[in-house]
Amino acid sequence: MTMTPTAQQQRSGPALRLGHQLTRRKPLQQMVRDSDTASTGLIRSFGLLQLTMISVGATLGTGIFVVLGDAVPIAGPAVWISFVVAGVAAMLSALSYAEMAGAVPVSGSSYSYTYATMGEGLAWICGWCLLLEYAVSVAAIAVGAGEYLTEIATTFGVTLPEALIQPPGDGGVFNVPAVAVVLLATVLLIRGARESALVNTVLVVLKIVVLLFFVLVAFTAFDSRNFAPLLPMGSAGVTAAASRLFFSYIGFDAASTAGDEARNPQRDLPRAIILSMALITSLYILVALAAVGARPWGWFDGQEAALVRILQEVTGSSWMSLVFAVGAVIAIVSIVLVVLYGQTRILMAMSRDGLVPPVFGRVSARTGTPVANTLITGGVIAAAAGLVPLGELADATSIGTLFAFSLVSLAVIDLRRRRPDLPRTFRVPLFPLTPILAVTMCVLLMVNLGGSTWVVFVLWMALGAAVYLGYGRRHSTVAAMTDDEYVEASASSPTDAAASAGARTPTRETVKDDQ
Repeated sequence: MTMTPTAQQQRSGPALRLGHQLTRRKPLQQMVRDSDTASTGLIRSFGLLQLTMISVGATLGTGIFVVLGDAVPIAGPAVWISFVVAGVAAMLSALSYAEMAGAVPVSGSSYSYTYATMGEGLAWICGWCLLLEYAVSVAAIAVGAGEYLTEIATTFGVTLPEALIQPPGDGGVFNVPAVAVVLLATVLLIRGARESALVNTVLVVLKIVVLLFFVLVAFTAFDSRNFAPLLPMGSAGVTAAASRLFFSYIGFDAASTAGDEARNPQRDLPRAIILSMALITSLYILVALAAVGARPWGWFDGQEAALVRILQEVTGSSWMSLVFAVGAVIAIVSIVLVVLYGQTRILMAMSRDGLVPPVFGRVSARTGTPVANTLITGGVIAAAAGLVPLGELADATSIGTLFAFSLVSLAVIDLRRRRPDLPRTFRVPLFPLTPILAVTMCVLLMVNLGGSTWVVFVLWMALGAAVYLGYGRRHSTVAAMTDDEYVEASASSPTDAAASAGARTPTRETVKDDQ
């Protein structure tokens, strides 16, 4: 038995002129009421630890386990500086996310923040970018699983056929390991959010231990001469590598998709975002320094599973590389699990607003999860993971993410201007300089992405416009409001709305009683 959001309304056609509808904002008060009513069917079970582990789980390992080998030939020994540049850009955006999460503590991430500040048009664009970011990110990370499973099999003297571990275009036919990882995450998410969060926390602890193990081993072979010359490709190489490595920081915003399942989202979401970014950036830089210190930068060109190779060459032992390869697969499963979770929650938020079909908003009374949403999303992403090469996926993810991050930073500026009285549990330091710098950094990194990536982005945006005009515009719940309803929805304060709605926060028992 399933439930659909009570706000979901169907209309025969749009009542507002297109320009008016594109600029109509969703009232903050309505967002809070939608988030806290029992009709969502979701269960508030996440504290600060679980939220922090969601962000760390969605992020940590992406660039180190999968993309580092591609980035070193671009930046040279200065790849650690590329991590710093990408990390600064991500941290600037993270500060904006933290403020918005404290002021608008709902699920939907930057889609919801943009809807509340800039209107339906930009919210749709942001949500459409998030669909690209999360779906392609899951597929891209899962593709990396094949490289490490190959290393594990080699340790036992087994050679896996290229046709089954690589996608078309990379010498294979279908990437079976990538598909298996996505399907495993899909099954775990269907079982329940609390259970998935526990699995993720365990996996995050394991992959931190594995990365620290690599650092300790790699530093035994550290050679400072590997860092000369530091910039063989110049500053342009550092920036180009940073644009690709920004992909490594995608996921810190995953906690902001869990607003409807956090016990105290206004307090814990900003803290989780900042804590996760500090931990992730530190580990990335540490591992990059250890890797380049252990091997000359030219050695990385063409290397797959580069960190495993370093362990093999430094220790001369196969069991150490086996441990690391297993850890890498664990890291990949963790990332896929949490990012797929974020994808389904964004689709739920968009479904609640009527911009995508109601099937994505239905929640199972038995598991408290959007089963149909998860199955559909997992199936589509599994197909992409099996058929599309990693490089194209990583770049396509970065451009959608950078655009969404820019919108969140602009949303902070807009909300400070329009609602300076709004309660905020976190405020961006050095306002408005910080969000302006965040936008500038994101634009700079977008410009450095390749022309083919921009073509994919423009085509994706064109497809999004067609979907919005064909479906979202005609089913928008915000556009369906009369002027009087819209004024009434905007009248009370978000705090009052939260207090009123919070009297019926859903639990497993109340969800079942409502059926």
